[in-house]
Amino acid sequence: MPPRSQDIAEIVTAAHTLTRLAALETKNSAPATQWRALSVLDSNGPMRLGELARQSRATQPGMTRLVGQLADAGLVSREHDPSDSRATVIGITDGGRESLAAWRIELRDALAPLFADLSDEEWAVLSRAAGILKSHITPTGAAR
Repeated sequence: MPPRSQDIAEIVTAAHTLTRLAALETKNSAPATQWRALSVLDSNGPMRLGELARQSRATQPGMTRLVGQLADAGLVSREHDPSDSRATVIGITDGGRESLAAWRIELRDALAPLFADLSDEEWAVLSRAAGILKSHITPTGAAR
């Protein structure tokens, strides 16, 4: 029997596959990094660009470009860091939250047909697993 931690790796792999399938199904052309960055900001609050790049798994130059595009679209704000006037703090706007919520609904609706045949018992298992996973993740997105 594989170690229990293998189940976590399988869940992560399945989640990545589900995200790719949903993106293909919705034909959403926004880069995955956009949704990761908005999700990070929504979960963790405003942060410096370098930290946003790190948590979004992006390069700093790539995140600089993306933040410029997101700011132009009204999805994020850029403010001077009060503790260091040379630094910028990025935050999600109400428009960014609305866009993120709409994207999550698109994903949900795109994936729903894959799970239409689940029994009530299987849904209960998935619901419980989702709750367990969520309870073991800190606001910064890293394991406790």
